[in-house]
Amino acid sequence: MKPQTDVLIVGAGPTGLALALWLTHFGVNVRIVDKVAEPGTTSRALAVHARILEFYDQLGLAREIAGRGLKMASATLWVGGKPKGHLVFGDMGEGISPFPYALIFPQDEHERLLIERLAGLGVAVERPTELVGFEDRGAHVVARLRPPGGPEEVVETAFLAGCDGAHSVVREALKVGFPGGTYSHMFYVADVEASGPAMNSEVNLGLDEAEFLAIFPLKGAGRARFIGAVKREAEAQRELTFDDVSPRLINRLDIKIERVHWFSTYRVHHRVAGHFRAGRAYLLGDAAHIHSPVGGQGMNTGIGDAVNLAWKLAAVLQQRAAIGILDSYEPERIAFARRLVSTTDRAFQFINNDGPFARFVRTRIVPILLPTIFRISAMRRLMFLTISQTNVNYRGSEISVGKAGRIAAGDRLPWVREANGSDNFASLRSVKWQPHVYGEAGNETREACAQAGLTLQRFPWSEAARKAGLAQDALYLVRPDGYVGLAAANNIAAAVRDYLGRLGLRFDGADAETPAGAGIGAPAGAHAHRS
Repeated sequence: MKPQTDVLIVGAGPTGLALALWLTHFGVNVRIVDKVAEPGTTSRALAVHARILEFYDQLGLAREIAGRGLKMASATLWVGGKPKGHLVFGDMGEGISPFPYALIFPQDEHERLLIERLAGLGVAVERPTELVGFEDRGAHVVARLRPPGGPEEVVETAFLAGCDGAHSVVREALKVGFPGGTYSHMFYVADVEASGPAMNSEVNLGLDEAEFLAIFPLKGAGRARFIGAVKREAEAQRELTFDDVSPRLINRLDIKIERVHWFSTYRVHHRVAGHFRAGRAYLLGDAAHIHSPVGGQGMNTGIGDAVNLAWKLAAVLQQRAAIGILDSYEPERIAFARRLVSTTDRAFQFINNDGPFARFVRTRIVPILLPTIFRISAMRRLMFLTISQTNVNYRGSEISVGKAGRIAAGDRLPWVREANGSDNFASLRSVKWQPHVYGEAGNETREACAQAGLTLQRFPWSEAARKAGLAQDALYLVRPDGYVGLAAANNIAAAVRDYLGRLGLRFDGADAETPAGAGIGAPAGAHAHRS
């Protein structure tokens, strides 16, 4: 008898763990393997952005993450060893998200939290277990695993998820290209204990004519994550240490390094796989896209991939949607990945450019311009929308239909918080398809939802809903990941029937609507907002 599973996940980084967690929440049987014997104890990824916290809030994890992380509240720009600009982030996303900030929460701690949560659900990462190969047989995938100290194991799985990083075995086996490039300079990341004026519990960016140093605070007195440049003459050496980093900015900032807990070097790549799917095998996270660390987008984007794919796999496996819904994963996620790589590539090239004009702008203009921009509310809002990933949308997707008000299908459902502290994101914790009406729902609308087995969420029409761009009395059919699948202001009943039929969506939930106001619960993330 061959062991069987619904989804075999290869790679237990944040992307693979998030995929396993969401699938398990949906009741899908998963196995997750990793060739590394132990979870990571070091990492480069630090930031957890608002959109990811919103996803985690749907599973009841946001409070714990917010409690373990540090709020990214402000930053100081240093030039020539002197503070030249101060940026106050504060709650930049106030009114946009229940999590109007970014958190510093290191990847290794992030992984441990997800592993703990999975263990509580009866799912353990199988280590060290390596994927040897696999064959897509049309109706299922047959994979070969090499567990520790034993013979190869043959596993039959409905779907295979490659979350196995930049050197993905799954991607290579699929013969999917990974076009892009690698920056010539070598960088380092280090966890240190240190003292000095820049060890002040906020983000510090050292700008110089030829290099940069980023300092991110970590929990614990005097602890920080350093990201900077390795000395050019040392790059060819095989075994590099902290002594090989460029010391100029560290010295200029009058930082005294007391202890280096961890040090690693890396080169920055910018690549996007040619495809994110081949048959029953999928690519997610670094296996699908890698880019510069500008904006702390990498880990967040991988988790976004996982959430997008998880509900679609679950729907197909549980026969609640036609298998064609899986065709939407690649176009929805690859479009965002390409835009992101292009944007971070341009920003990173500017930061790392040695040209005289770039040096002048970096050291003379940026320290004056950025603080000014951060004082303009419209610019703060735009920056938050971009960096937090709350503006990611799937408007061009084949499973996005219609528009009502300013909200088009494919948009993230806007967060609506009322004066009494209640909000519309509380209902998203059901992690189910749900129709939202802000105002009154007509008889035909209620009947169409009831016949489909959808629980109608009715919210009072309010000024907050109007400001969010929602249309009064329109219907928004919200996907399990919080994006609008269908938006309809007219002929709502017919639009719902047509949409469900098109995707082969089937539900067996309660057929009663939620009474007026009952769909509004406690603020989704008010706990984290207070932390």
